[in-house]
Amino acid sequence: MAHPKRKHSKQRSRKRRTHQGLPGHFGHLSTTGSTMGYNHRIDPVTGMYKGQQIVAIKVKGTDQKQ
Repeated sequence: MAHPKRKHSKQRSRKRRTHQGLPGHFGHLSTTGSTMGYNHRIDPVTGMYKGQQIVAIKVKGTDQKQ
């Protein structure tokens, strides 16, 4: 097998990775239809993950004392 004669510099490796931008890190949220969610994260709007309610989301203005 061929082996590199010298180690690649950090700059050379980072130059190669500059084209891997944000579109690869975002996923499609099926519950809200939004495309601005990270993969493998709870939906911040609904509190759901993989179709299950994980976090109870509080709505502002409903916690008023009567």
